[in-house]
Amino acid sequence: MILLEQMFVLFVLMLVGIICRKTGMMNDKVSKGMSGIVVNIASPAFIISAGLNNDEIVSNRQLLTCLLTSVFIYMGLILIAIFLPRIIKAKKSHYGTYRVMTIFSNIGFMGFPIVSATYGSLGLLYAAFFQFPFNLLIYTYGIRAMQYGTEEESEGGFSWKLVINAGVIAVFVSVVCYLTHIHVPGPVESVITGLSGLTVPMSMMVIGYALGGMKLKDLFSDYRLMLFSVIKLIVIPIIGVFILKIFIRDTTLLGVCFIMIATPVASMTAMLAQYYGGDEETASRGVALTTLLSVITIPLVGAICLR
Repeated sequence: MILLEQMFVLFVLMLVGIICRKTGMMNDKVSKGMSGIVVNIASPAFIISAGLNNDEIVSNRQLLTCLLTSVFIYMGLILIAIFLPRIIKAKKSHYGTYRVMTIFSNIGFMGFPIVSATYGSLGLLYAAFFQFPFNLLIYTYGIRAMQYGTEEESEGGFSWKLVINAGVIAVFVSVVCYLTHIHVPGPVESVITGLSGLTVPMSMMVIGYALGGMKLKDLFSDYRLMLFSVIKLIVIPIIGVFILKIFIRDTTLLGVCFIMIATPVASMTAMLAQYYGGDEETASRGVALTTLLSVITIPLVGAICLR
């Protein structure tokens, strides 16, 4: 019920973004500016705010377990991504795009808000650890995978400047603040909390704006993409959580892992497809379709897996 309520709130916020597009209150420039604010200011503040809350006591062992769990999850997703394009009989030139969509989920724009609303600051602290492997992999493996089956060559390829960004720095700061119990002056904490509050409404409005430019008929008529969405949003989370239950007893960590796996395709995949020669159209449709379906699948699958 909690997941259902939170997905309803996020859906309404996405609907606001769609309305803003249809009425002209938002355009591409405004949407891009809002995305920049979320990625570089609001979301990092969101992550840091989790480290400032010392009400929940988490041991170093629990944090290490969380980090190792996130690494193993991404290893499993990479393995699944090798076979999934063949299972859905995708074109060979589209293999890379489907692999990237399989591995990388929208943990920043959707995952963090859902975790924060459902599991509070403790859950958000756990979720922040998924930033490390996500950023490292998307700018290394993600770029290489996107080029699979294409004639595009990587220009520059891996760059630490891309990996060490505001989100990753915020994770470091958050963990240091939490472990050292640094006292932050009240006004500074109020600023961080205020900025973090922008994350949920702005990120959902940006996603809604993007969805407003898509035709539903085009999204739901692609049977291969529909099959992929079912596997990514339902099959993988169910199997993944049941496997994790064998090793994880911390219900909060287990719930966070579920949300990190069950969120829709990361919007970053469309950008990678455009720049590195992947199937941009499929990537854009994958982001839109999985985002729409996740409003239903996340609470539904969560009710099955987390009971």
